[in-house]
Amino acid sequence: MVKKIFATLIAVLMIFATGCNNDADFENLSDYESEASTIIENEEPAPELLVNPLTGVAELGDANKVNRRPVAVMINNLDNTVRKVQTGLSKADIIYETEVEGGLTRLMAVYQDISDLDKIGTVRSARYQYIDLALGHNAVYVHFGFNTYCKSHLTDVDDIEFKDNSKGSKRISNGLATEHTAYALAKELNEHISNEFNMSVKSVAPWVNFTDETLTLDGGPATSVNIPYPASSTTFTYDSASGLYTRLLGSTVQTDYFTQEKTQVKNIFILLTSMSYYSDGKTRKVDFSGGDGYYITNGTVQFIKWEKGASTNGFKFTDTNGNEIKVSAGNSWVSIANKSTCNPSIQ
Repeated sequence: MVKKIFATLIAVLMIFATGCNNDADFENLSDYESEASTIIENEEPAPELLVNPLTGVAELGDANKVNRRPVAVMINNLDNTVRKVQTGLSKADIIYETEVEGGLTRLMAVYQDISDLDKIGTVRSARYQYIDLALGHNAVYVHFGFNTYCKSHLTDVDDIEFKDNSKGSKRISNGLATEHTAYALAKELNEHISNEFNMSVKSVAPWVNFTDETLTLDGGPATSVNIPYPASSTTFTYDSASGLYTRLLGSTVQTDYFTQEKTQVKNIFILLTSMSYYSDGKTRKVDFSGGDGYYITNGTVQFIKWEKGASTNGFKFTDTNGNEIKVSAGNSWVSIANKSTCNPSIQ
């Protein structure tokens, strides 16, 4: 009906513009309507606003980017020197962190779509627990090598293993030793993955129970967050202006090595669990059956329960009464820590 009215108005305006030959004008009115309607109906539809299932944010205008398997990339996190050359974290939808060996942690950055990104890294080798995390998202797992304990588990996941001169990767001088210089070239990697694997899926369920509400959690304030791992701590400070948590390296804000963007997230999860060692006495096993934890957003904190279970399962987050929690729409940092040694500071 709206199109019809609009077309008629156009036709009337055209009549007045043609002078005084009213009979001829009215005789051709239907022709003007038909032409105007054809123009309107042939207009390109506006891009559809779609929701990223990993963040709950309406941002993607291409259904092929929503109904698609994510990509999970192993990120070097050895120490603050290495963290200064990290890139792509500010664009990640979810970042996982847990122990690997010697009290050190690595990161796994998960992306719903990498086709518009530049570089991600630096990329390091696979670990068993991160394969479990990637499988929980049905993600393609990207790494540079692997250790003994996860070699057989790599057969359970679709993976891209970088080597020197691999498609989608490049060593870029950053002032550090060679093993800390491998970066994923996102556009090239995206093309390589699309050629190797079927990335399309019928639909992707939201990672958690996202909401657009401004959540104020009932566990008290959380404007400063410190998660102590044996070798170093992961620290965030709350930026009330943006409503985001900014990652710190010591007392300095972390910025992307190439873009200088701050590394910021909307949500922080701290998941406490049991950890043990493989036979070498230093490589970590992580129990994903479940446990206690904290959910942090908007400068506030909530005590939670969590569970995952099987490798292919995703996470489930509930309050202490067993009700599924609401999670702020936005990106997330998930720190998985040893309940025997980790005492998070949340203030």
